[in-house]
Amino acid sequence: MKMKKSHTIPLTTQTLALLDVIRSINHNSEYLFPSRSNLRSHANSQTVNMALKRIGFSGQLVSHGLRALASTTLNEKGFDPDVIEAALAHIDKNEVRRAYNRAEYLDKRRLLMCWWSEHIEQSATGSYTLAST
Repeated sequence: MKMKKSHTIPLTTQTLALLDVIRSINHNSEYLFPSRSNLRSHANSQTVNMALKRIGFSGQLVSHGLRALASTTLNEKGFDPDVIEAALAHIDKNEVRRAYNRAEYLDKRRLLMCWWSEHIEQSATGSYTLAST
């Protein structure tokens, strides 16, 4: 994490399955996403942006935009903004609130992550429709 603060992430069944697939192809590196040239190092922070460009999203989407997409979707679906911000590991800009509120919202974040995984899975399989919103 940027701020050297631990960040617990509830992992869903779909996420764990995806991690198994990734581990099967990452050459037993200690990193989930190792560097192509050195398995003892992590991938470059711009790797995802380059992949998005290669698949046709140049000028339309960057990796950080996926976080904005998640935040927007989750807010539109009525999830608690504090829970969304905690899931994204954002720091409260209000210094007093930040000093007193140390909640991680872990149970609520589990529900949020399960909903998000289902949403992604439905979208990927074409079973998501505007009627299911």
